[in-house]
Amino acid sequence: MNEEGNIDEFCRLYAEMLLTAPFEGELVYVDDGSTDNTLCKISLNAKKYPFIKYASHQRNRGLTEALQSGFATATGSVYVFYPADLQYLPEDIPALIAPIADGADLCTGWKQGKYNKKFVSKVYNWFSQKIFNLKVHDLNSVKAFKREVVENIFLRKDWHRYLVVLAANEGYRIEEVKVPLYERAWGKTKFSVWRVPVGVLDMLAVKFQITFLRKPLLFFGGTGALVLLLGFLVGLYAIYHRFVLGHGDRTYLYLVLLLIGVGMSLFLLGFVSEGQTALKEEIGDLRKKTKAILDELKDK
Repeated sequence: MNEEGNIDEFCRLYAEMLLTAPFEGELVYVDDGSTDNTLCKISLNAKKYPFIKYASHQRNRGLTEALQSGFATATGSVYVFYPADLQYLPEDIPALIAPIADGADLCTGWKQGKYNKKFVSKVYNWFSQKIFNLKVHDLNSVKAFKREVVENIFLRKDWHRYLVVLAANEGYRIEEVKVPLYERAWGKTKFSVWRVPVGVLDMLAVKFQITFLRKPLLFFGGTGALVLLLGFLVGLYAIYHRFVLGHGDRTYLYLVLLLIGVGMSLFLLGFVSEGQTALKEEIGDLRKKTKAILDELKDK
């Protein structure tokens, strides 16, 4: 979005990279609702360079949807996600792809250099490593990955940040390479402080998705059982307090009713979530079977 001053140079550098790269490549631009001349610049370069393709959004729809548009436009077997701001240079793409050629399914970059939000990035990545038990240093850098990775992963809005996490959760082999990061020569960063709380909440949502929702009844049912047990114990204490000590207190009655209600609700939520999980797995299995049939028909 709004990167008109970087398009010409990025195209030139990409063309130079292809001259010595050990692979054929195409450059897919996604104009995500730009209000400047970005789309015009892309269109002009597409006439100059035959390897350029592009898609355009009428309004800004965010990076995850922009990536989905890029995936739909691209035809290669390996995707490389690169921003167009020239903070990463096309000359480093072959190094990012090399681990894929050696058997990795996804290779993520590890930013090397100075940048404004370095402290925020370090804290975010440290929490991510601990929560998801990942050994990679940087979740939000450039990435190269096989086409099948994103075909088998559902990306919700803003979940592009957790592509590495979701891929690792599916059993894909992850590698990491150091990638130089350069200062912007033109344009303004799209980073906003509001991304921090959104990123934290998304992190918790992804963690919940890949752990507790695997067996939701075990999580919600177990928690519900503990709450019910607590309600039973409070009830016993209330009986002791009333008939042994001779002091009645309605507060205990209300607390017991509350705990029983919460415990039963958690059990019910577990049953509902279990049904949704089963439906999700069935849809995922159906999608894989459909893809296999389409691939087989394409081969014929």
